[in-house]
Amino acid sequence: MQLLRRNRILRQSPAIRSLVSETILTPSDFIVPLFIVEGEKIREEIPSMSNYFRMSLDVTVKEVKELWAMGLKCVLLFIKCKDELKDNKGTEALNPNGLMQRSIKAIKNACPEMVVMTDVALDPFSSFGHDGIVENGEIVNDPTVDVLAQMSVSHAQAGADFVAPSDMMDGRIVAIRTALEETGFTRTGIMSYSAKYASCFYGPFRDALDSAPGFGDKKTYQMDYANRTEALKETLMDVDEGADIVMVKPAMAYLDIIREVKDAVDVPVSAYHVSGEYAMIKAAAKMGWLNEDKAIIESLTSIKRAGADLIATYYAKDAVKLLG
Repeated sequence: MQLLRRNRILRQSPAIRSLVSETILTPSDFIVPLFIVEGEKIREEIPSMSNYFRMSLDVTVKEVKELWAMGLKCVLLFIKCKDELKDNKGTEALNPNGLMQRSIKAIKNACPEMVVMTDVALDPFSSFGHDGIVENGEIVNDPTVDVLAQMSVSHAQAGADFVAPSDMMDGRIVAIRTALEETGFTRTGIMSYSAKYASCFYGPFRDALDSAPGFGDKKTYQMDYANRTEALKETLMDVDEGADIVMVKPAMAYLDIIREVKDAVDVPVSAYHVSGEYAMIKAAAKMGWLNEDKAIIESLTSIKRAGADLIATYYAKDAVKLLG
């Protein structure tokens, strides 16, 4: 048999495969989510997220220094608010001496070059566990957006490089951008959770922050997972309103959406490899059903191949060690 083209020639050795690889992971691709709690010397494992931890601020600062030394350049901060500080107005979210604000300052102090992104949403601070203010059983949009804009300015004042609104309220990007401009924070970026789906894969995350909704669900503001065109509409609106980076969340079950978004926008695209996706790999590996190390790299490569420029993942440290 004579063939003019033999595709296997480019697969015949690790060296050749490396030379022609189309998708290459690097530490700069990753955003590291961090869960921060009040107290000192706390490093407690999250039950549903094996080998991932809630940490007090002193331990978090040490962790950030380690991440930087590994070549990881970006962290995304989430805080666990004490129950007694939660209300229906997001009061603690605006506290200039709150845990989030103190965390931003401490991390930028300890590692000035680390890119610090901050979660902007009310669910960690809400007595109802929702991303917005609740009135008569409804999550109200415009009053929530007002608080989110104030929250973003508060994070910028503390030194955040990017605010990352994850709430999915209408109009919050233009409100945040306007608030940042009016207060002089013209260098603070916005990474918008533009296509955030109402997904069952968030369960372990809500366990980590004790932020599950106290009633109903989040389907009146997060997106229907059956929809594709809606993701493009939401994302393009966010870009028009001033988003610097757009996000698709979750990642692995939404690779088609990542590609659609990547093809439609001219800003960087991020994807969130969420807690449930992490937990599934962990659980399967524990049972001996798959090789965890191989699953990590294959999963993250597929997310980047789909079009993600940045990947928020709980596997960031593991991936860097494996890529070593």
